[in-house]
Amino acid sequence: MMKRLSILLTFLLVAGLAFAAPASVLPVSFNGWQLDKSTVKSGSDPASADGADAPVLKEYGFNNFESGTYRRSGREMQIKVASFNDATGAYGAFTYYVQPQMQKEDIGDGAASNNKRILFFRSNLLVDATLEQVTAMSGADLRALAGALPKAKGSLSALPTLRDDLPTQSLITYTSRYIEGPVALERLGVPIPATLVNFTMGPELIFARYRSSNGEAYMTLISYPTPQIAAERLKAFQAAGLPSGPFYFKRSGPLVVAVNGNIPQSEAQSLLASVNYDADVTWNEPTKANPKDNIGNLIVGIFMLIGVILVVALIFGFFFGGVRVLAKKIFPNRVFDRPEDVEIIRLNLK
Repeated sequence: MMKRLSILLTFLLVAGLAFAAPASVLPVSFNGWQLDKSTVKSGSDPASADGADAPVLKEYGFNNFESGTYRRSGREMQIKVASFNDATGAYGAFTYYVQPQMQKEDIGDGAASNNKRILFFRSNLLVDATLEQVTAMSGADLRALAGALPKAKGSLSALPTLRDDLPTQSLITYTSRYIEGPVALERLGVPIPATLVNFTMGPELIFARYRSSNGEAYMTLISYPTPQIAAERLKAFQAAGLPSGPFYFKRSGPLVVAVNGNIPQSEAQSLLASVNYDADVTWNEPTKANPKDNIGNLIVGIFMLIGVILVVALIFGFFFGGVRVLAKKIFPNRVFDRPEDVEIIRLNLK
């Protein structure tokens, strides 16, 4: 009995550990590349992914980290994957690490490369790949890896819409930074301090660099939950006397835009004018009466249904009765009302 109990407890312990262990995001193989399971490392501490920028990863919603070595035909590929709460976090971390000198690549939901290093994100995963040798098939191999990675579902897979409000004209490639907290704001050198942005109000922010006729300019685009909060923050920005001026400000709905740097006033105003908030309006009220809501139409429909039922009943009645009468005339006492089928029940009550 004790032996059976020991086996049962061991089974439950192993099953519980297996259930509690997070599922691996690294595929066993892709495009002929095989994962060396002895090299796999994982952890939930952001310092295991990046010791220096662990607080930044926390702001982006870091969940866990996993790394491993893939091998094919004597070559190696080092893969590091950071998982975030949603695709917004992975996108933000990608913009934090990507550098302007990198080349754009068509991998996952966004990618950039710098020689043997490729950085890309797919859904809520940020992938850092280091190749031993770059070949003509490296892009196809990494696209196969991206396709083998799991994807977040529902709203967790949605990317931030604020990036669509950022002007693209004169934008320096891979300089836009999506920011969700004060640590990333400070480390990226955004000219507006976190105390003025006030992250307790739930803003999202994009900081980007632009070319101008005088040199380089900076745009800080902040989205607040409501236009009222944005208006209050704009007054605070204008009254703060920021040192990296002159600053040019604009508010459009819940968006607050600031431009500063080596840029003429006319170009700064033109850059501000290219940011405009467009609200998505959904009509959920009927513009005219719905015929289905008219009680008169309902009553007319009921009487029409009754009429149809009566007509169908009459047709079937005439058909059944006509067949019976016709059969009795053609085959008297053979089909219906045969003598042997007619019985009289007597009650002998005497």
